[in-house]
Amino acid sequence: MDNQNIQSPSLLNQDLFRALFAFTFILLVVYFVSAFIMPDSGNRILITAAAFGAYMALNIGANDVANNVGPAVGSKAVSLLGAIVIAAVFESAGALLAGGDVVSTIKKGIIDPSTITDTNTFIWLMMAALLAAAIWLNIATALNAPVSTTHSIVGGVLGAGIAAGGFGVANWPVFGKIAASWVISPLFGGIIAASFLYLIKRTVTYKEDKIEAAKRIVPLLITLMVWAFSTYLIMKGLKKIWKLDIMMAGGIGLAFAIAVFFIVKPLIKKAADKLENSKTSVNTLFTLPLIFSAALLSFAHGANDVANAVGPLAAINDAVLHSGIAVKASIPLWVMAVGALGISIGLALYGPKLIRTVGSEITELDKMRAFCVAMSAAITVIIASQLGLPVSSTHIAVGAIFGVGFLREYLKASNAKRLDKIREHHEHADPVRVEQLLKHYEESSIETKANILAELKTKKDRSVLTNKERKSLNKAYKQELVKRSHLYKIATAWVVTVPLSGLLAAFLFFTIRGFMLP
Repeated sequence: MDNQNIQSPSLLNQDLFRALFAFTFILLVVYFVSAFIMPDSGNRILITAAAFGAYMALNIGANDVANNVGPAVGSKAVSLLGAIVIAAVFESAGALLAGGDVVSTIKKGIIDPSTITDTNTFIWLMMAALLAAAIWLNIATALNAPVSTTHSIVGGVLGAGIAAGGFGVANWPVFGKIAASWVISPLFGGIIAASFLYLIKRTVTYKEDKIEAAKRIVPLLITLMVWAFSTYLIMKGLKKIWKLDIMMAGGIGLAFAIAVFFIVKPLIKKAADKLENSKTSVNTLFTLPLIFSAALLSFAHGANDVANAVGPLAAINDAVLHSGIAVKASIPLWVMAVGALGISIGLALYGPKLIRTVGSEITELDKMRAFCVAMSAAITVIIASQLGLPVSSTHIAVGAIFGVGFLREYLKASNAKRLDKIREHHEHADPVRVEQLLKHYEESSIETKANILAELKTKKDRSVLTNKERKSLNKAYKQELVKRSHLYKIATAWVVTVPLSGLLAAFLFFTIRGFMLP
């Protein structure tokens, strides 16, 4: 009790400091816009929108960025502080270098802008959507639920659009695709990540000589990762400054990957020769690839998703300056800087909470598992883009984590059943000899394990276990390596993101319009 009383004021002071720092950032943005962008007109609409945009950027940093660096932190490939620095630098670099100079004013075409003819109504709509999305992200972060920033802003635009122009303004087929992504994104992410993890297990960790297997397989895995990430970065991270189709992007990525293979192969061999023959040692070979993946995912996220923070602000800025509604709006440097800085500050202040959730609280991640999550994030986006399927990078990453966790559960349960079979067939043997046999089985390659089990099948089953005892053992096999509470909470948050942000945006639209009307 005494410790809790001592720690509580400290935690309270930390929360107060974070809140004051975030509020100070928003005030500085307001001051900057009022003093340097519109010093004469004193346009309260743009100043208010800038405050909303800064608040949105803070919340994107607090919630969305965790998916890019969480697995690397959870697997201890990089420290929490190191991950925050990497993400802040590369998110900002992606936004400022590859964020583009124009942005779509209506995210994902969720509403038809031609139905909104009044400029003021359009501005109020965007302000309501921006604020609603930011508030929902704030709530989700407080609940420790990683959610899609894109879905949040889409829900906001949809809700405010319906409030402004009725249900006919909404593009319901697009909404249907977005709803489908609630299932498509995590399912694809989970399957691809689990497939890679199983591949690594079959080709490396299930081998008797893990080091020799790692020398052959790890350079190939890193090469595949370089190919996937190069293609992903060219297609998604650089698309606003250098647009290429999948064939050209994949060809450039492949050439780069082949070059990396010849560099990496001798380095992996040299590093592997110093390791002992264990899974833990092999894990260390994935450290640098994980750090690079966190940096590249952050860069691509900054280039693409900063638009979620600054897109509505850019649209409002364009509407204020030109007194009209455009399908695409230019992004001034100051607007992009607000987004980049806000995301970095939000990540530093509030990101650690979600980084821990994604990295270690859903399931335990070692470096191999985290590597599979990163691979899934890049490959799923590439495949989905070519199939025209809507996917969320947040849902993919979290789905991938659940995928590797559920695969671990299945494999552990299956292995427990096999060990029990060995015990059953040797129940009358010397206990020491049985334990030696079990140890031999655990350390054997997957081929040797299969031979051991096949040999058991040829022998008469001497098990004396009753059906009741078997059922009890089956329950013991089902060891939960994925926290179900996180699964249910996150899935619920994903499903309610669009409708809740939409309802909130509709309410805010009428409130803002009431304040703005003369």
